[in-house]
Amino acid sequence: MASVSFEPALTCVLRHEGGYSDHPNDPGGATMMGITQKTLSDWRGQGVTKAEVRALARPEVAAIYRARYWNAVRADDLPAGLDLAVFDFAVNSGPLRAIRMLQRVLGVVVDGLIGPITLTAARACPVAETITQLCNARLDFLRGLSTFPVFGRGWTRRIRDVEATARRMTLSDVALRQADPLFPNPKQEIAPMEMAKTFFSSRTIWANVIGMIALALSWFGFDTSTVDKAAVTDNILQAVAALSFVASTVFRVVASKRLI
Repeated sequence: MASVSFEPALTCVLRHEGGYSDHPNDPGGATMMGITQKTLSDWRGQGVTKAEVRALARPEVAAIYRARYWNAVRADDLPAGLDLAVFDFAVNSGPLRAIRMLQRVLGVVVDGLIGPITLTAARACPVAETITQLCNARLDFLRGLSTFPVFGRGWTRRIRDVEATARRMTLSDVALRQADPLFPNPKQEIAPMEMAKTFFSSRTIWANVIGMIALALSWFGFDTSTVDKAAVTDNILQAVAALSFVASTVFRVVASKRLI
């Protein structure tokens, strides 16, 4: 969805990672543009020296970031802006932690895997607000680290800059879609299928439906006070997302066979 975001996102990350460093309080040790000695050794399949870390060039840095972090969080499939926020989080604290925090913010099952349910929720959410929530959650996590007194000011400045840049990217994405005929214009009439997908993937709508059903059942003497409405809503959204994914896959297979 937002594959064109990689280069500007990488530029933002590298602006904060800087050049070569070997801070004694940094557990990562020798680092060049955010790539640690251990990461470079794993990438090349052999041990590397600090001198090799210092000599690391941007093309190889970009390849590492794309393979180990950008692709790991499926940033190409995330909305513009949110891709940067998750990507930078992954660079700083690891892809798994970034994915889990994103899932907590989105209110989906936290399993550390970005699949159709997480992607559906990410695409249906108000992106700018989700970016802010994710950045705030990320900063709360960092405040709990023992190294925050040493690096906290820089981390805070970085996260706020990433947040501001990511929110600007959401605006740029909207402008692109309005100007480019290859993208659907949000001012155009929405197709019935898209309206249906929006309806059935809306947490607010399902929460209201469940609330009305519970109210109606209570009128007939049923005790609904012990029902976890949030959990029921989550289960319904997961089922809808899974069915939507299966239906989309079947449709594409059928369409491909027709073209052949």
